[in-house]
Amino acid sequence: MNGVPPPVTRFAPSPNGRLHLGHALSAIVAHDLARASGGRFLLRIEDIDGPRSRAELAEEFRRDLAWLGLTWEEVPAQSTRLSSYAAAAEALRARGLIYPCTCTRKEIEDAGARPGLEGLIYPGTCKHRAPDPARPAAWRLDAAKALAETGPLTWEDALAGPQQVDLSGLGDVVLVRKDLPASYHLAVTLDDAADGVTLVTRGADLCAASHVHRTLQALLGLPVPRWHHHPLLMGADGEKLAKRRRSPALAERREAGEDGQMLAAQLRVQHLALGT
Repeated sequence: MNGVPPPVTRFAPSPNGRLHLGHALSAIVAHDLARASGGRFLLRIEDIDGPRSRAELAEEFRRDLAWLGLTWEEVPAQSTRLSSYAAAAEALRARGLIYPCTCTRKEIEDAGARPGLEGLIYPGTCKHRAPDPARPAAWRLDAAKALAETGPLTWEDALAGPQQVDLSGLGDVVLVRKDLPASYHLAVTLDDAADGVTLVTRGADLCAASHVHRTLQALLGLPVPRWHHHPLLMGADGEKLAKRRRSPALAERREAGEDGQMLAAQLRVQHLALGT
């Protein structure tokens, strides 16, 4: 290994919907990359999505992964880490790197926001105005101020190579939601650091998010992993598999008596065919 420690990977599903084949592929890729080098594969349940997070789904996920023939170490769920999110947000707030935003989705649309890599790019409406205390506020990263503090940043993808951090296609992303103690961006960055993840393995649809996460690592003094964004499985309609599109659940196939390890083997073949 030339002195390089074995990788630590993770699979971090949210128990707000059942797992589908796309999730299975992500879990298998992360599992296999760790196991191939004598590393560790972690399971982390991302359960801070309010009433949408369901404990019975987290248990279903464990059964699904075991059915696929995977083994893992489970680390603390997100719901046990709320104090770390609050502390990080307060540190960024004290340095003037995040600001409150009371805008609704419709107000952002009406402001003529342009499309970006993760939806509409926030036009900065609230950046220079006092928030209305009567309205709930999210907290957004001031991207320009953040990058002025960090200077140029890079990160490395195992498949695509070195990447220069560029937030122009994302804008001032939300780090603390109106209804939750942290957004995906803040929570996953802190969690990966706390869990010692050294190879962040996930689908290519989350590649853009890594620009934000690398920025947060620099701002908060966190270790920098490598990334591995694998190609996505697509449905018969050519669209990516997704919970919101009610893609067929792994649990349904498991409960119907399908051989999970055979399915995992088929997904590994498909993964190779995707060119990774």
